[in-house]
Amino acid sequence: MHRPRNPMLASLVGLTGNARAAIWTEPLWGLSMMLVLPYASVFMLALGVRDQQIGLVATVSMVSQVVFGLLGGVITDKLGRRVTTAVFDLVAWSVPCLIWAFAQNFWWFLAAALVNGAWQVTQNSWDCLLVEDADRAQIPRLYSLVKVAGDCSAIFAPIAALLVSQYGLEPAVRILYLNAFVIMTAKIAILYRWSTETATGRLRLEQTRGVSVRRLLAQYRGVLGMILRSRGTLFSLALSAVVAAVALVNATFWQVAVSQHLGVPDPLLPFFPMVRSVLSIMLFFTVIPRLTHVTDLRRPALWGLTVHLAGQLLLVVIPAHTGGATAQTYTLLAVCLLLDAFGAGILFMLTESLVALHVDRDERSRVMAIQRTCVMLAIAPFGWISGWLSGMDRTWPFVLTSGLLVLGVVLAARFWVTTHHEETAVA
Repeated sequence: MHRPRNPMLASLVGLTGNARAAIWTEPLWGLSMMLVLPYASVFMLALGVRDQQIGLVATVSMVSQVVFGLLGGVITDKLGRRVTTAVFDLVAWSVPCLIWAFAQNFWWFLAAALVNGAWQVTQNSWDCLLVEDADRAQIPRLYSLVKVAGDCSAIFAPIAALLVSQYGLEPAVRILYLNAFVIMTAKIAILYRWSTETATGRLRLEQTRGVSVRRLLAQYRGVLGMILRSRGTLFSLALSAVVAAVALVNATFWQVAVSQHLGVPDPLLPFFPMVRSVLSIMLFFTVIPRLTHVTDLRRPALWGLTVHLAGQLLLVVIPAHTGGATAQTYTLLAVCLLLDAFGAGILFMLTESLVALHVDRDERSRVMAIQRTCVMLAIAPFGWISGWLSGMDRTWPFVLTSGLLVLGVVLAARFWVTTHHEETAVA
């Protein structure tokens, strides 16, 4: 069969096994959660939830993720990668979607956040399912494809805009959450049907059979020591925490700033992530492979951090137009989207890849569980902090993210640790 000349297309066509099942089902995320996420914070505001409470929900979600993340490695080893992904995806997404669909006030969102934190268990098991049977040299390219698959949601954004313009914000968002419940449940079933347990997963199932959860948790002490002895792992954790904190603030307050500070009408809100996603896909098939096809990953990381920083600063300085956005506002927002699409896209791929490449193959689930727990602990306060800042000025959360990205630049410039896998070119 003729292979496409573009390396990303060649990788997509050549996917096999669990990587194919995981990546080819990922666009269903776009038909479900990505339709409603642009409205999540604005929906809370419409129901009377205050900025500080939105930030508190984000922080509670992080705390819940810390707890589930810590348990994720043990659960993944005890149940297997495939079963864990199916069971906890239902808990983390299908159940909260129903809560969000019928939410009435702050307490509903708080309850949904507590349950939704279980997605950290499946983040662990799903990552293991994706990469454990794959060639290690292909891991960065797999995460690039994951990002592209998620960005395919862009083509569905007009559905949400049409519903909001037709029925109004609150009824439309409730419909979208019910749709997310149906589609996510279908996605979970399809992935379970077309995936198989990994070789490492089968080994860990055998090794943990009859071993209590308490004893398995006690073994984390040795795994933690393994992490603390690895400078590369510590560096990748620090960089991941910076990128995750920036992503948390943007996911929670970017739409709020655009709507409440810049005066963009509600029906237009989903078009911004749509444009960002389209730009991200274009960049992943053109510019990003050229920049990351190098032996030293520090340079593309610095590019990503610097460009993302420029996008955050630009959002801060766009003049407020609460009475309605102007042509200048939309032009500047378009530039923000381009900068964020490049910066956030390349940083997602690089941070996920660096963490995965440093992990010991036989201890992947437990090491990654501790890593993600550490990251969640580090970024948990930023939901509340950004909510507090947003309550005073809608742009201040992005002053905070700008400071975090400056810290990321310093980390990458002065403390970069080259892994023994970086001699492999990244596409």
